[in-house]
Amino acid sequence: MFLGIALGLAIGVLPALGGIAGLSLLIPFIYGMDQVSALAMLIGLLAIMPTGDTFSSILLGIPGGSSSQATVLDGFPLAKKGEAARALSTAFISSMFGGIFGAVVLTGFVFIARPVILAFGSAELFMLALLGLSMVAVLSGRSLVKGIAACCLGLVIGSIGAAPATGEFRLVYDIEYLYDGIPLVVVGMGVFAIPEIVDLMRSNSAIAGEMPLGKGWTRGIRDWANNWFLSLRCAAVGCIVGVIPGLGGSVVDWIAYGHAVQTTKDTSNFGKGDIRGVIAPESANNAMTGGAMLPTILFGIPGSGAMAVFLGCMVLIGIEPGPSMVTTDLHLTYTMIWSLALANIFGALACVALARPISGLTKVPFQYMAPFLMVMIAFAAFQSTRSVNDLLALLALGVVGVLMKRFGWSRPALLIGYVLAPQAETFLYQAVQFNGWEFLTRTGVIIIGLMTLASVFFGLRNRVDEHGNVVPVTDDVPDVPQFRAHLPQIGFAAAIFGVMVIALYDSLQHDFLGKVFPLSVTVVGIVMLGVLLWELWHGKPGHHSHFDAELIDTQSGSAPPRGLWAGLGWMAALILLAVLLGFVLAVAVFFLAFMRLRAGATWLRSLHLTAWAVGGIITAAWLLTLNFPSGLLQSVVDLPWPLR
Repeated sequence: MFLGIALGLAIGVLPALGGIAGLSLLIPFIYGMDQVSALAMLIGLLAIMPTGDTFSSILLGIPGGSSSQATVLDGFPLAKKGEAARALSTAFISSMFGGIFGAVVLTGFVFIARPVILAFGSAELFMLALLGLSMVAVLSGRSLVKGIAACCLGLVIGSIGAAPATGEFRLVYDIEYLYDGIPLVVVGMGVFAIPEIVDLMRSNSAIAGEMPLGKGWTRGIRDWANNWFLSLRCAAVGCIVGVIPGLGGSVVDWIAYGHAVQTTKDTSNFGKGDIRGVIAPESANNAMTGGAMLPTILFGIPGSGAMAVFLGCMVLIGIEPGPSMVTTDLHLTYTMIWSLALANIFGALACVALARPISGLTKVPFQYMAPFLMVMIAFAAFQSTRSVNDLLALLALGVVGVLMKRFGWSRPALLIGYVLAPQAETFLYQAVQFNGWEFLTRTGVIIIGLMTLASVFFGLRNRVDEHGNVVPVTDDVPDVPQFRAHLPQIGFAAAIFGVMVIALYDSLQHDFLGKVFPLSVTVVGIVMLGVLLWELWHGKPGHHSHFDAELIDTQSGSAPPRGLWAGLGWMAALILLAVLLGFVLAVAVFFLAFMRLRAGATWLRSLHLTAWAVGGIITAAWLLTLNFPSGLLQSVVDLPWPLR
């Protein structure tokens, strides 16, 4: 178990590698082990990875995994305020509580879970997907129109690839990479991580500036104690989401975060460093593991990719999931349950011991950290499908994310739409196939529908975006014609409008079952974007639809010393070099150039850091048996590993 905890923490600290890579790494080691020891090691890794993800989410602003993306919204601003220790201690306590709560729930429900799980049919699962989409009302910021449009864009991106009902390929244009859709890691890091790196690169400061870390450990514990009921509710949410196959870690943190916003009277600090925005997702994502184990061990139905690998590991060590897990193999079930509880306790203690030295990362000038983060992001994104197209998609979505952040569009709304698109379409198709439209009269559907309406009602009352209440553009606009001042906003909205029109035309080329979902989404998106364009064209500068961070910075005199596109240019340079030279040579050239030209480091320091970067990425690839992107050079010259 301790080996699993150590490996889980190591992989959890690395952004976006996730439980699939960690569990896959353990597969060679479980051969020949007894069942109890193997299960303890697997559970130790699986349980603690969400806690390890907290480091990169709070300290670097990069989601450590799919279930820690919402933690970035308030955890990273706290780190930038110099309160990293407070945020980390609160997160670790919340994670430990959530994990223990999940183990307790798993203990109590292991005998009664079967009827509970079987009560959820496709109709109820579709309504749960709609409940998740209703969180857009919470995360839309000042402009609900922008929030819905962003969600529709996410739904369109999520519908790329084969239609669940007919198998028809949509929006692929004969590009083989798009046949299976765009991977979650690429979308998440492109839309969230790259914009944050670009923003920090525009100044030469550290993540936390000159503010001290402070003695935040006891304050973090008090913060959790003052919000224990929120932690309890979100842990319950995590268990419920984990039990339902198909939702899982990609959405649990957003649901918990949305719940925290909905149930809070003063939402003005959410997205700016509200500790409740850390407690909610961290309590939920660890509790989800306990819930996700229920369908996995009782029915052999994995609720996520990591649980699918865990299921394969169970079979490898001779454990057959099913009813026997509550009869003849009950001792193995309780081994998993209490390994889960103990792993969360010991893992949280280990994180507390390591947190203060790791928190020192926020004091490092960001121009020294930026190239490391860019390389890590590109390397992790490539592992999605091991295609160079992963890098190109990452760059394209990074541009979209940067512009969304600049113009006040809700990036969480896009991600929620992307994550829930496949589930929503699949469950809707199955519900209609099995029950016709009469599925809307089912008791469970009606109950969840009422919950969705309540979510929308409270969301409209308490809207925030990833930065809390967006600072409105004042009437003191730049001394240029209004149309010129708003032209970038209009251009971006018009570009998204064009994407929706293309998606609408593509959907019309397919059969009814293949087109009904994207057709509905694009129609809603086009209507919302039409309203938005009208508001941008005719609205006054103070209108809620108008927001341009560049104009605000210019007017306030706080514009960063470097332009918006310089950071994106460096990311594009890394990807272009990888396409031409292969990843390892690209990292060497990129690092040396960045350190000399951008960071202004001496030749000695530049060579030293470049050697560390290249050596680190090679070591990580060797330990985790991962591949590097190859370039045009490798297609004409046979080079040895790791240069090939």
